Amino acid sequence: MAADKGAFPRIVILTGAGVSAESGLGTFRDKDGLWTKYDLEEVATPQGFARNPALVHDFYNARRANLLGAAPNAAHDALARLQAARPAAVTLVTQNVDDLHERAGAQDVIHMHGELMRARCAACGHVWDAPQVMAPNDPCPACGAPATRPDVVWFGEFPYHMDRIAEALAQADLFVAIGTSGQVYPAAGFVEEAAMSGARTLELNLEPTTARFDEHRSGPASRIVPAWVAELLD
Repeated sequence: MAADKGAFPRIVILTGAGVSAESGLGTFRDKDGLWTKYDLEEVATPQGFARNPALVHDFYNARRANLLGAAPNAAHDALARLQAARPAAVTLVTQNVDDLHERAGAQDVIHMHGELMRARCAACGHVWDAPQVMAPNDPCPACGAPATRPDVVWFGEFPYHMDRIAEALAQADLFVAIGTSGQVYPAAGFVEEAAMSGARTLELNLEPTTARFDEHRSGPASRIVPAWVAELLD
């Protein structure tokens, strides 16, 4: 799907858990995904955090340890290469809270669901780099309140950077969803937003999730994403 006559399309890429699965990070909504092992009401909602902050911190401490032992895979590397080749034309949005895109070399990644390696104060809103292990009584470095939490977007909270994402979708020539379940809104509606603005739409996934895309390519991200990037840059 290359642009005509040498022009390079403006691309918005949305990545989901399927991009990081081959790096050893768990997906969420597959039959063996994280939400089949944990009660999301207890570990991924503001109410769960209020009831039992220690449980929530334990959950995210384990995920942080898992992330620190992971490495970017070929899909992360390919997307970083694409962005480096056409930085003004490629907007990379992720539903993932990991930092594997950045570790592969990607710049200015839009983390709509926050970042696992960042902490946030529920009292004053200050954000800072998270330690490997967080606890309920950790003081905020800005205000001192023992109200620190992971800087991730929980169910019932509004995703980050939605205005910036909407602007990018309105200007896109091509929207690509990679490794997403297509079940979580507002991200699941990005394909319609892009299409309404005239963009072509492409899904790269293990299998198609919806008929709303113009084109589907199936397979593991580490294989199909590098192939697509090579085709685009050829």
